[in-house]
Amino acid sequence: MTERQLKYIDTNQLRIAYWDIGPSSGKPVFLMHGFPYDVHAYTEVAKRLSKEGYRCIVPFLRGFGSTTFISDDTLRSGQQAAIAHDLVSLMDALSVQTAIVGGYDWGGRAACIATALWPERIDGLVSGGVGYNIQNIGEANNPAPPDEEQRYWYIYYFHTDRGVAGLTSNRKELCKHIWHLWSPTWDFDNETYNQTANAFDNTDFVETVIHSYRHRFGIVSGDPLFDEIEEKLSEQPNITVPTIVLQGNDDGVDPPTEDDSDIHHFTGGYERRIIEGAGHNLPQEAPIEFSDAVLSLN
Repeated sequence: MTERQLKYIDTNQLRIAYWDIGPSSGKPVFLMHGFPYDVHAYTEVAKRLSKEGYRCIVPFLRGFGSTTFISDDTLRSGQQAAIAHDLVSLMDALSVQTAIVGGYDWGGRAACIATALWPERIDGLVSGGVGYNIQNIGEANNPAPPDEEQRYWYIYYFHTDRGVAGLTSNRKELCKHIWHLWSPTWDFDNETYNQTANAFDNTDFVETVIHSYRHRFGIVSGDPLFDEIEEKLSEQPNITVPTIVLQGNDDGVDPPTEDDSDIHHFTGGYERRIIEGAGHNLPQEAPIEFSDAVLSLN
């Protein structure tokens, strides 16, 4: 899968770069990557699903890779409503009425929000990492247990000017360090990392990332275009379509807990699967398990 295989399509804010893999008549599956990752997280998942007859659409998120903003005047927002809006807008642009959606980290948040707010468009959800991945911004400043606060050091770093400078000048080294922390048992090589790290050269990467991690704590305002979506999300809406949650047992940032505190948010069929030997980057570390989850929603 090379740059030549990327396709492009315009939405109201973005020119989205994406892979479109598998038969055009196949069941659509939208596969959403997280931070700090990119479309290559889904190389093996898309290959396996396409062989099963699925059409896999794998976009670069805003601020990553070859996805660009259409207007210089658009706020480089990384807020949760924006990335969910991008997913649904991409479905609209491609004339896809319904699809399975899957994701983790930022991409899991986009998939969860799209499923919660537009359930008529979603046939099934695979949510990696945090199962109910919709931020409760109104409670974001409530302190967490100390061990959890320690895992979120990078968020607090990005709240500072020093963090902005660090992400700007050391983005590839910093993100590689995050890969090691979040997937401590994943023995990835430099070639694998560098293939993804190219996506961080996007001119909007730093601004979008910083906005994301500041908005979720109420430090900065969001794009007014998404105010209505954020208002709905403040109510923490339930997810009413069949869902499989995947959690890596070795996840260094969002480790699974013994008690599943998210289960009450899922009312349309729900299963949680703990993946042994996997960390945070679930589709790339455990592509068979991730694709099996998609297949089981059919």
